[in-house]
Amino acid sequence: MRSIKANIFLTFIFLFAVAEAQVKQAPEKVFNAADRPKNLSDTALLELVQKQTFKYFWDFAHPVSGMARERSNIAYEYGNEVVTTGGTGFGVMSVVVAADRKWISRDTAARFLVKLVKFLARADAYHGVFSHWMNGATGKTIPFSRKDDGADLVETSYLFEGLLCARQYFNGSTNVERELRNRINWLWSDIEWNWFTRDGRDVLYWHWSPNNGWAMDFPVHGFNECLIMYILAASGEHYPVGANVYHRGWAESNFFKNGKKFYNYTLPLGFDYGGPLFFSQYSFLGLNPKGLKDRYADYWEQNQNHTLINHAYCVDNPKAFKGYGENCWGLTASDTYFGYDAQSPTNDNGTISPTAALSAFPYTPEFSMKALKHFYYDLGDKIWGEYGFVDAFNETKDWYAQSDLAIDQGPIIVMIENYRTGLMWKLFMSCPEIQGGLKKLDFVKN
Repeated sequence: MRSIKANIFLTFIFLFAVAEAQVKQAPEKVFNAADRPKNLSDTALLELVQKQTFKYFWDFAHPVSGMARERSNIAYEYGNEVVTTGGTGFGVMSVVVAADRKWISRDTAARFLVKLVKFLARADAYHGVFSHWMNGATGKTIPFSRKDDGADLVETSYLFEGLLCARQYFNGSTNVERELRNRINWLWSDIEWNWFTRDGRDVLYWHWSPNNGWAMDFPVHGFNECLIMYILAASGEHYPVGANVYHRGWAESNFFKNGKKFYNYTLPLGFDYGGPLFFSQYSFLGLNPKGLKDRYADYWEQNQNHTLINHAYCVDNPKAFKGYGENCWGLTASDTYFGYDAQSPTNDNGTISPTAALSAFPYTPEFSMKALKHFYYDLGDKIWGEYGFVDAFNETKDWYAQSDLAIDQGPIIVMIENYRTGLMWKLFMSCPEIQGGLKKLDFVKN
């Protein structure tokens, strides 16, 4: 019988998995990667990568809703209308970065986001929570799977991680900025976090459907990418959850605490070798891990060591995959040559995902910069495109993705910005509700 730990990890993979038959490669875009600028300073290269990647959320945003499309190629037999709730949250954060760096004007950014939140106010929601996918023109739910056709609390948490940052950034007195803040607050206050304890249990459940109820039956235990959901749930103004849900639900599992060493780095929490790198990235686009501690871990140590283990594994390269090394590393969930998979040191098929190393810039700036230069200068002809780097590549199989995914492009922009200025960390941590939620859960910030 497969262990509970293995079952949970495979379930995470399943939730993100896309069968090869579902992914149809779009025709190649008219874009000449060879024309990319050369001999850039480190600062100029970071700026270029952020700005180019931002095009995914600006030029390629859904024209009706402004939401982020799930991917740049047609997938899932749904055509071009599929937008993603979590990826949109990352996209919202990228719009804030763009406004702050003056790639677009502040007013243009605010008006774009007002359009988006007006759309969300009309879109399908379930106890204030949005679905994983929806139709970007109508707001109607697109099922993620047969029974996953309702609320997705994790994806909604990523959305509000971004929206709360936008609320804090657009603090001006213009009518547009006031309207944006008000509309975000209305959506935020409508989320019934306590509903997702399933009649008062000491844990949060990932899904609920008006057609299938709790049939997905997925209580969320840590440690993984879902920490932000528990922080937000404890911070909710009208329907919060108590600290018991965090301490007895999130922190109670046979794969929460670790404490072992891998490549001489101690991993406080989570799966052996840390799992895919998005575990240390998605929740921490807004949540600042620097000096953040609770009774279970120091989250800077957790995230940095997770990243260092991932890097050390790729340098060690025990399976002798082509290309792996100190300049080419980073295992996380992404497209791969057979579909979609959550790559990690314990599930390694030779696929490197640029988002993994680039979204780790705050934790491992030297190693991430080496990877960035290799990706851009050495492999750029194959992996640099209209929206920045493609989703993944596998040199052993001579496979290079033709796709970009919102949930992979967004963290590149945001985490490079957190490395450069700490902007998103400052905004998210300035939310009074978040400060209250962290205090409720006994977090301390040094």
